[in-house]
Amino acid sequence: MDITATLNEIVNLSIEDRIRLVQAIWDSIAAEQAYPDLTEQQKRELDNRIDDYEINPDNVLTREEIKASIKGKQ
Repeated sequence: MDITATLNEIVNLSIEDRIRLVQAIWDSIAAEQAYPDLTEQQKRELDNRIDDYEINPDNVLTREEIKASIKGKQ
């Protein structure tokens, strides 16, 4: 497989199609349970987010609130 040629084809897809492609690729990776190792920085960030949630459990947004916020900025 020529990855460069494939990438050149991908950039010509619409954003919607590229997002669908990324989702399909991620789903195929998840199906194989082949998750990449987290970096130390990623682990620290996750720990920080968990700590923040435990300290402020009410300081969260629902998925719907996040989507509405994003749509409002367009």
